[in-house]
Amino acid sequence: MSAEPAPAPAAPEPAPGPEPPAGGGEAPAEHRALVLTGFGGYDKVKVQARRNAEPRPGEVSVTVRACGLNFADLMARQGLYDRLPPPPVCPGMECAGTVRALGDGVRDRQVGDKVMVLARSGLWQEVVTVPVSHTFPMPEGMSFEEAAALLVNYITAYMILFDFGNLRPNQSVLIHMAAGGVGTAAIQLCKTVENVTIFGTASASKHETLKESGVAHPIDYRTMDYAEEIRKISPKGVDIVLDPLGGSDTTKAFNLLKPMGKLITYGVANLLTGQKKNLMAMAKTWWNQFSITALQLLHQNKAVCGYHLGYMDEEVELLRSVVAKLVNLYSQGKIKPKIDSVWPFDQVAEAMKQMQEKKNVGKVILVPEAPKEESKKAEN
Repeated sequence: MSAEPAPAPAAPEPAPGPEPPAGGGEAPAEHRALVLTGFGGYDKVKVQARRNAEPRPGEVSVTVRACGLNFADLMARQGLYDRLPPPPVCPGMECAGTVRALGDGVRDRQVGDKVMVLARSGLWQEVVTVPVSHTFPMPEGMSFEEAAALLVNYITAYMILFDFGNLRPNQSVLIHMAAGGVGTAAIQLCKTVENVTIFGTASASKHETLKESGVAHPIDYRTMDYAEEIRKISPKGVDIVLDPLGGSDTTKAFNLLKPMGKLITYGVANLLTGQKKNLMAMAKTWWNQFSITALQLLHQNKAVCGYHLGYMDEEVELLRSVVAKLVNLYSQGKIKPKIDSVWPFDQVAEAMKQMQEKKNVGKVILVPEAPKEESKKAEN
């Protein structure tokens, strides 16, 4: 989907204004892209020049206005995410922008259409060229920043809660990392179902925000045992646990389930302890990995599910149906992506640090050029 990065080590002059060119062929020959040059710390992602690729049959070229930063991108930087091609490679699984050129045979998009884009990688660029099936029309009234915050987090939260979790009225849900991108999406989606009780883990400074967003019981995982706190309030446990942590937390999650409860594991955030790969954390997480046989499961009356959006890229119709439901919920005002901060490509290290140090409440967004107004929150 994206060409190898040109060897230019430094950022070229920023591309002129964000407006799409009038016709498909007027774009500059090169654009800026964020490139993972090797595995390691924040400094491994650099702004480099890349050549524009004209769309082939069935593809569209998009002028990118905003990109989403996801936890998987942090894992990928350390070499812990298996869906990213080897470096040098352009990361980025979601972006939003304006269609600037159409390949042959594309009938359902026009130049100038505002679209959201989902891909395995390659979207942290000023211009991307992707199969048209990877694009989704932006709903009326949605900003580019919101559009770049919707796909990965809300598809994940929706499919976990409703397809695997079968969330119904009067149930209870435990959401880990409740102030993050998926956590925020999951809280909003829980609120679309009547009388769902939400337990959410996050550091104490985020509890007031979580309560305002609908979390009945915020728990500070840094200072207390969240399993004990949940048992005090709900002795039988909860109906659904969203587990992005892995390791020993998956075992705790399984033990917290009520009869007929469901555990959905969708990440291994416990692997990430610092800027660079931590072999001790990896060993500890894998050693404490949850394991159960079919026979043991039979006696428990519980379900264990695994979810990985990165392996869904071929499921075009399935994803399209989920996005249609999400766009409908957005248009009804029932969900709205929460933007934590917006960072220009040049400050990608600071953006990654914001998320990795768990300072964010909501989505961290990257934009090709510095936002007009001061939209990143000063280091507080």
